[in-house]
Amino acid sequence: MNEYLPFIVIGIVSGSVYGLAGVGLVLTYRTSGVFNFAHGAMATAGAYLFYELQVRNDIPWPIAMVICVVGLGATLGVLLELLARRLTRAPVAVVVVATIGPLLIIQAIATIRYGAATFTTEDFLPTNTFHLAVDIGYDQLIITCVGVAVSAGLAVLLTRTRLGIAMRGVVDDPELIEMTGFDAAQVRRLAWMIGGGVAVLSGVLIAPTFGLDPIRLTALVVQAFGAAAIGRFRNLPWTFAGGLIIGVLAALGQKYAASHPQFQGLPSSVPFIVLFGVLLVVGRRGLPTAPLVRRPQLERFTAPPKGVSVTAGIAALAVVIVLPDLVGTKLPVYINAVGFTIMFLSLGLLVKVAGQVSLCHAAFVAVGAVAFSRLSVDAGLPWFLALLGAGLITLPIGVILALPAIRLSGIYLALATFGFGVLLENLVYRSSWMFGVNARRDAPRPDLPGVGVADDRQYFYVAVGVLLACIVAIVVLQRSRLGRLLRALADSPLALSTYGTGTTTTLVLLFAISAFFAGVAGAVIATGAQAAGAGGLGSLQSLLWVAVLAITGNQLIRSSVLAAGLLTVMPSYLPDDSGNYQTAAFGALAIVAALVAASQIDVVERIKSSLIAPARRAGSNRRTVRTLDRNWRSPRSARRADALRPHPQHDQKELVDVSQ
Repeated sequence: MNEYLPFIVIGIVSGSVYGLAGVGLVLTYRTSGVFNFAHGAMATAGAYLFYELQVRNDIPWPIAMVICVVGLGATLGVLLELLARRLTRAPVAVVVVATIGPLLIIQAIATIRYGAATFTTEDFLPTNTFHLAVDIGYDQLIITCVGVAVSAGLAVLLTRTRLGIAMRGVVDDPELIEMTGFDAAQVRRLAWMIGGGVAVLSGVLIAPTFGLDPIRLTALVVQAFGAAAIGRFRNLPWTFAGGLIIGVLAALGQKYAASHPQFQGLPSSVPFIVLFGVLLVVGRRGLPTAPLVRRPQLERFTAPPKGVSVTAGIAALAVVIVLPDLVGTKLPVYINAVGFTIMFLSLGLLVKVAGQVSLCHAAFVAVGAVAFSRLSVDAGLPWFLALLGAGLITLPIGVILALPAIRLSGIYLALATFGFGVLLENLVYRSSWMFGVNARRDAPRPDLPGVGVADDRQYFYVAVGVLLACIVAIVVLQRSRLGRLLRALADSPLALSTYGTGTTTTLVLLFAISAFFAGVAGAVIATGAQAAGAGGLGSLQSLLWVAVLAITGNQLIRSSVLAAGLLTVMPSYLPDDSGNYQTAAFGALAIVAALVAASQIDVVERIKSSLIAPARRAGSNRRTVRTLDRNWRSPRSARRADALRPHPQHDQKELVDVSQ
């Protein structure tokens, strides 16, 4: 037992921080209905500000702590509450994108200011030890006591005080809270300020143990997602207890991994194993429900007039032919952009067409890249067969991911897919099944008849041909019955089931098709670099991809091309040190895009209410209501809705005429 006690102590200390961060996360979620993916980034911001104040400016640590927790925590809470207030009616994809934006901005600013390398900071708590079966540091005891005290205090606040009851009820019925004398906006703002302070406090407490690193710190506090899952995203004491459980299991996993190198990623995977398992077992019925919302209307592909399509096709063909001569040595960048366009098409099928959120698309691309390498190098298959095989091998992974999609929806599906991606990254990427210890596999170019192994120019044309084939397949899919089912799945799964169409089959097909195209994209990207590697395919990369796709519009094909250009081509024309500025810009644009999408939904809802309500008051029949209802479905139909809006002077007369 003495052999395990030190690890248990370490686990309790780190688990206290995880539980504390989870408590703050659950608090903001319960009071706003918005799950904050930037919670870990808030902790990162607090840790760096504390370092700036205490180490670089010699401010005593108690004063620095107050400035960080009260000042920065409250400020971030107010800003995020303003953002969350505008997302209450938004679809989950919009909410995810909006909260990814601050995460990208904070990470980019921290990297610009302090660099990407990890560096240690001084302990500000006393490090003397006392013996209680094992040596325990006073800093460890203080961190644990702070976590217990803050979590218990917040639990009492929410359950035993009038303000806490108002915080719990404001997300369900703010008008009712207003009738009791509270200001609903002030209640939400106070909850976010407390949540922001708790997030900053967790970052300050954990930084001396793990060091300062913008990516690593964010990932560490993101482990609070698992603690929140144990508390079922509503129970604060169980959330804190979940943090302790995760911390102890991770510490014991670290001891086990020390003697079993193949399980090195196990300790960091424990929270996401818990997250994925709890969500899958509990299902949507055991979790807090979110209100039903409509997604922004997708601009479906419509064929242009024949003359226009021929002219556009000739122009596009001319651009493709002359592009290698125009870009010169930057041609590999454009090859990479072609592969990422296919990837964004596959991601857009989930997010834009079907309204599902996938935060593990990087894992699909990685599986496709490795599958292509094994088929082409180890099995010796021809290039095109290996390309097709890469998509087919990735397809079952999509089917597996469809399992949580069947049991979950909304933000819980997003969390489940994120946990699935982290598990693959931590446990499978390093294994001999995928990239192995070298984190790299060969990906040969195709051997063209009469030419030999394709060079950059020849492979560019091959990759464009693959992209065109994927575009044709997706256009055919959108026009097919399955495409209509996918759009119906996004608008109303309940209505789809009512008409006798099983949502389970539709979801399985959706994730399988998306995974197939992502696997093909992985093969194209790997062949362009002539190597399949894990670089750029981490779980946080999937968050960036969703944000970039969101800022490029609603038309699937056009937005995929633009997103690939922003992610791959644009940085090659910018200075080498501009990558972090680009990430910050992506974050800011993601917030703007989410706010625009949310405002469109609000406008559409107002148009619907203003059109249908007068008809109902006039006693018109159902046909009148249905006629008016058809004119609010797309934000682009605002002018048509205004044209159909009855004139105030002839309001009743026109409605009676229509009903007759």
